[in-house]
Amino acid sequence: MGKGVALSITEPALWQGLALLQHELLLFAGVFFLVGALDDLAVDAAWLWLRVRGRAVSARRSRASLAQRTLAGPVAVLIPTWHEAAVIGQTIRHLLHAWPQASLRLYVGCYRNDPATIGAVIAAARGDPRLRLVIHGREGPTTKADCLNRLFAALTLDEERSGKRFAMAVFHDAEDMVDPGALGLLDETIAGGADFVQLPVEPLVPRHRGWLARHIGAHYCEEFAEAHGKAMVVRDALGVGLPGAGVGCAASRRALDWLVARHGSETGAGRPFASDSLTEDYELGLAIAAEGGRCRFVRARGEDGRLIATRAYFPHRFDTVVRQKARWVLGIALLGWDRVGWAGGLGEYWMRFRDRRGPLTALVLLVGYVLVTLTALMGLMIAFGLAEPTPLTPLLAAVLAANLAAFLWRIAMRFAFTAREYGLAEGGWAVLRLPLANVIAIIAGRRAVFAYARTLRGGAAAWDKTEHDAHPAATAHIGPVRP
Repeated sequence: MGKGVALSITEPALWQGLALLQHELLLFAGVFFLVGALDDLAVDAAWLWLRVRGRAVSARRSRASLAQRTLAGPVAVLIPTWHEAAVIGQTIRHLLHAWPQASLRLYVGCYRNDPATIGAVIAAARGDPRLRLVIHGREGPTTKADCLNRLFAALTLDEERSGKRFAMAVFHDAEDMVDPGALGLLDETIAGGADFVQLPVEPLVPRHRGWLARHIGAHYCEEFAEAHGKAMVVRDALGVGLPGAGVGCAASRRALDWLVARHGSETGAGRPFASDSLTEDYELGLAIAAEGGRCRFVRARGEDGRLIATRAYFPHRFDTVVRQKARWVLGIALLGWDRVGWAGGLGEYWMRFRDRRGPLTALVLLVGYVLVTLTALMGLMIAFGLAEPTPLTPLLAAVLAANLAAFLWRIAMRFAFTAREYGLAEGGWAVLRLPLANVIAIIAGRRAVFAYARTLRGGAAAWDKTEHDAHPAATAHIGPVRP
């Protein structure tokens, strides 16, 4: 009998506690989801306005004409490497073939304790005098920014020897497959007065992988399809600083001089990048804009309808993806706040807020999935007659309804942008991959916050390099052609 009395007291208290917890979590998640949704809707509205005005339509260009364009001046292409023997050879061969201009110089940075990559670079040279192998004086790995500084030192030394300055520097990674029309498009834009140019990045679906690995790697497709199909277009129209992707981007030679002067006290004479930066690519465009440089994001399609873009396979293992995205969140949202700060007008503040909302988004997503579990548990209790449903307040019901409408809109946009570049089937998969992308964001956000906490205690932020084992040229995968 005593046991029965205990249950009658405890069960209502337990239910009331669960109901209160659910209400508070719903209110927290609902409000912050709605804030994020309104932010995204503002970008959507700006893009739709640009689309109506004809300013968000990709121009049609001839790849052949761009590939044969006479460059406005010598061009340096910088590729830093560390343990990239599996892909660097194919990258070099494809790049030198796709970009045949004699005034191009390809600088590939290697470390003295990475003989496999050095050997792959030498083997890929095939006697082409345009290739420069640059061996770092320190043992690796350091950071990508530090390796880029070493490449820049080699570039300036060649300028002194030849008496000629480069017109621009193009940045790429060891796993990239460049577009034949990209160099001409970058050169044309820089010659037209821009100081920083970013072309779209197009992750490829790793169809040669297993089912799970395929979808882990392919979830980058929808993210870049939206980011480089909409968000960057809006940023370009606003005239704010553009975050570089580290690949498919170029800086004018004078802009690099600005960075040397800007970072001289931090990095030492003659170094344009802060060697301890984990996201020097993101900071590149913003720093050039802060110096008064003109930044451009350029979308164009060739005769076949495909974007003139950089293509690559992104990581396909769950742990590797989490590490890469944690580095992005750490470098952009957390350390980037410290390094770059807040500057510029309203548009600049808005875009930097968007860049730095990753940790908060991860927290809200985690709360959302806790809510799903809690609501399922409470639903079972109601179904078995153990409790009565608790009605929602009018305010909370309105917030949830607004979030549902925003979620359906977000699904539609993700499908549309992915389907435009990858086809209807991949657009459908992009919607189904949303839970996977959310779980990755939650874990990566947690990892980034803990890494940032270590830096606050005096620790150094470690470079967590992404491994690559396949190149698009090797799998002959170029994806569907979109009209």
